[in-house]
Amino acid sequence: MKAVERVCAFLDEAQVYYLATAEGDQPRVRPFGTALVYEGKLYIQTGKVKPVSKQLAANPKAELCAFHNGQWLRVSGKLLNDDRREAKVTMLEKYPNLKRMYDPDDGNTQVLFFEEGVATFSSFTAPPETVAL
Repeated sequence: MKAVERVCAFLDEAQVYYLATAEGDQPRVRPFGTALVYEGKLYIQTGKVKPVSKQLAANPKAELCAFHNGQWLRVSGKLLNDDRREAKVTMLEKYPNLKRMYDPDDGNTQVLFFEEGVATFSSFTAPPETVAL
C-alpha cells in the first residue's frame, strides 16, 4: 500500500481528524471528516465561504491530526486548491451525505490537496514512522 493510501485509510477509520491552520499569529483548529486519494494525492473538502478556506488562501501551511486504536497520525504540508470539477465530483461521490450541502457547480465546494506532505504515525508502544506523501 502506498503511503498516501495508508494515510487516507487511517483517516477513514478514525472518521474525525483535526485540521490546524493559522489566522495571522493565531492557530485555528477544527474537526474534519473528509479524506480522499485522487490522482495520487491526499485531498480534503470544505466550503469557500468558511474561515478555513480564507486562512488557507492566505497561508497554505496546515497540519492535521487524528487518533485511532491507540495510534495517532499527523500530516503536515501545504493545502492547495484544486478547482477542477472532476476532483469535486470524486470527493462528493465518496461522501454522498455532503451532497445535501455541496454541489460541484455551486461556487462554494472546495477541494484541496497536500503538497510537500509529510505524515508521521505515532504511538506509545512503537517508534514514530514518518513517510512522504
